[in-house]
Amino acid sequence: MTTLEIFAIILALLGIIGSIVPGIPGPPLSWVGLFLQYLAKGVDPVSTTTLIIFLVAATVVTVLDYVLPPTFTRALGGHKAAATGAIIGLFVGMFLTPIGMIMGSILGAFIAELVVEDRGVWESFKASIGAFLGFIITTGMKLILCGWIFLIIIKHVL
Repeated sequence: MTTLEIFAIILALLGIIGSIVPGIPGPPLSWVGLFLQYLAKGVDPVSTTTLIIFLVAATVVTVLDYVLPPTFTRALGGHKAAATGAIIGLFVGMFLTPIGMIMGSILGAFIAELVVEDRGVWESFKASIGAFLGFIITTGMKLILCGWIFLIIIKHVL
């Protein structure tokens, strides 16, 4: 196993972690790992076409990660406060389990809508569900893409 392959595996693992932990760009890190695998092994295991397709996929998923959560939040009647509250709740929940991250996201959006926007309980609840749905969908997309890239790298290293 070469140094490039070791870095490829590390970046792919960081990409998976970054799919869940906010602030770490999961798909771009995984793609860089795939690119290092490409450099380490040449065109044989990972073709240039595959590299380009995954670059486009990583770019699209990264953009959607910024677009979908506020879109879902607004679609269910939420404001910017709900999206901000969801992110703050997610950070606070990180110190607990993944369940803490999910619950923190929902509670953060709910409390922000209730307190900051002075909305009723039902409207705040709907907004928090929108923020949660956006988070779950984008996290799922990132995990699928980064997991797929990780499997490609591992397949060609072993």
